[in-house]
Amino acid sequence: MSWIRTYTGKHFDYRNVRHEDICIEDIANALSNICRFAGHLPEFYSVAQHSVLASRLVRPEFALEALLHDAAEAYCQDIPSPLKALLPDYQIIEEYVDSAIRNKFELPAAASSCVKYADLVMLATERQELELDDGTPWPILEGIPPTDLFPINPLRPGQAYALFMARFEELTGVTCNA
Repeated sequence: MSWIRTYTGKHFDYRNVRHEDICIEDIANALSNICRFAGHLPEFYSVAQHSVLASRLVRPEFALEALLHDAAEAYCQDIPSPLKALLPDYQIIEEYVDSAIRNKFELPAAASSCVKYADLVMLATERQELELDDGTPWPILEGIPPTDLFPINPLRPGQAYALFMARFEELTGVTCNA
């Protein structure tokens, strides 16, 4: 078996990803229940909330891409970057899923540089605000300042789901079955 059953009851097949099996409600639900930093935080903070905040850091024409920049994690899970670098087969699967999601939502085939930068700004902000800074340098964040545009107040999964869906609707004009 190469598929999982999603929140909305779809069968998402890792070997044959079809547009009709990619569903924004599934993405929002999964990301709202996945904790950033493999759960190594003083309190729960979701990938969904991270994505919404990243979408607020970019120009409007890049906001949907930023909102969905981690959407593949809804199907592949959030794996910390140092571990992901050790898993080349996983990376191939994640890239395939990401490509299918980008295609479905008519996003650029490759991540835009401003979205990558916004993701790093969020990482720097999360490091600062979520009590992750123990003084150890994070080379990936060299020269990347945290944002002061908003505080990070971690939400419960249901709240993060609603926030993600509202942002998607705001950006696309598509009303969903939230």
